[in-house]
Amino acid sequence: MSRLDPLLELVLPFAVVGVLVLLLRWTWSPRRGRSFASRTPRRGAPGDYGLLIPIAAPADPAETLLLIARLDAAGIRSTLVDTTQGPRLMVWPEEAGKARRVVGTPPG
Repeated sequence: MSRLDPLLELVLPFAVVGVLVLLLRWTWSPRRGRSFASRTPRRGAPGDYGLLIPIAAPADPAETLLLIARLDAAGIRSTLVDTTQGPRLMVWPEEAGKARRVVGTPPG
């Protein structure tokens, strides 16, 4: 069984740690557009949010708070999304009908 050269045994761990440091620095780099770890969220169309369905388009923050309070009181989970067409109140598909009745908006 052959052993590694003693110099290689000394240098190899430092080289591995150096490569890991460079990879982690590149991955978590704060420079815009060069990091894999953090990306700036982008706006999407109302249909770009997976299973969530838009049920209302609140006009101002006061209306948003009112609609969210109504949905919370009815036990419906909701989220506010800033889309390319303005803010939208989104719910899960199985709660969409009930949420529209609570909020008072027609389907579609």
